[in-house]
Amino acid sequence: QVQLVESGGGLVQAGGSLRLSCAASGRTFNTYVMGWFRQAPGKEREFVARIRWSGDYTNYADSVKGRFIISRDNAKNTVYLQMNSLKPEDTAVYYCAVDRNSDYVYDTWGQGTQVTVSS
Repeated sequence: QVQLVESGGGLVQAGGSLRLSCAASGRTFNTYVMGWFRQAPGKEREFVARIRWSGDYTNYADSVKGRFIISRDNAKNTVYLQMNSLKPEDTAVYYCAVDRNSDYVYDTWGQGTQVTVSS
């Protein structure tokens, strides 16, 4: 069973940067597609970014494209989300998740980390 632990959230001013980390347990981490999602207060959870197991394919929501970068280090069982040029509308709880079968079904989630961007 894979377990995920996010870290790196916090309070930042608009225009600033944060890097989120998601540490995963499990021997087969390097075979999984990993994703980042977020949920703002009163809103549904939304997709942010996704990275294939090899790291050679990434996908982003239009709202973060050009500002966020997803990456992974399979040797460390960790996926990252570098967030630049942050905006107040990026404020949310950020979650990482596992897509074991590369079918856009995420079946394991972390507990989330809060990101707050002040204006």
